[in-house]
Parts: sequence; C-alpha cells; structure tokens
Amino acid sequence: MATKKSQDERIAEMTFASVYPHYVTKVEKKDRTKEELHQVIEWLTGYDEQKMQELIDEKVSFEVFFQNASLNPNAHLIKGVICGHRVEEIENTLTQQVRYLDKLVDELAKGRKMEKILRVA
Repeated sequence: MATKKSQDERIAEMTFASVYPHYVTKVEKKDRTKEELHQVIEWLTGYDEQKMQELIDEKVSFEVFFQNASLNPNAHLIKGVICGHRVEEIENTLTQQVRYLDKLVDELAKGRKMEKILRVA
C-alpha cells in the first residue's frame, strides 16, 4: 500500500520523545502500566528502559530511533489496521515500523494479553 510521501517524511521527522508521553497516557488510561509499555517497546526495538530514556533526552527522530533499533524478527507477524492502513501493506519501511509500534501500543491499551502482543508461539 502506498502512502503519501509527505506523510512518510512527517513520520520520519517526528521525535520519539514527542509521541512517548501519548503512549504512556493511552496505556495508563486503560489500566496498563508504563512497565508493560516498556516491555512492548523493548520487544519490538531491543531498547531497554535506559536506552529509551537516552533517546527521549536526545529527542531523536523516528528515523534515527528505528535506524539504530534491533527490530524483533517476529515484527512481521504484527498485522491489522492502524490509522486507517493495514500495517502489513505499508510500503515505506520506516512508516511500517512506526505503525508496528502504534499497533502494539493499541493492543496493550485494549487489554490484549502480553503473550499475544509479543507474538509468543
């Protein structure tokens, strides 16, 4: 699925630090914890809590955030619709990775079991 170039550029330039507080608010509103959010982010990116905080403090863009991440080999198992797009059909790799993260946060906020979110067999 093709996305508009301007959308891809906007996502690439957006900072993880600007979105992270919204992730925290979203999951905590649904009685999930910041620790669970960190577990989900670490599963997808390989970043532990300390590294995440460094990236927040450095205000890195999503482009840099995902360039340096060790994407989980099972990330391709993340499927479904986020922001009106099927994540598995997004052609731009970075946009797809950001949407993977959005999808995982949504699943956490919706109360999905952690084993399902983390694609544990």
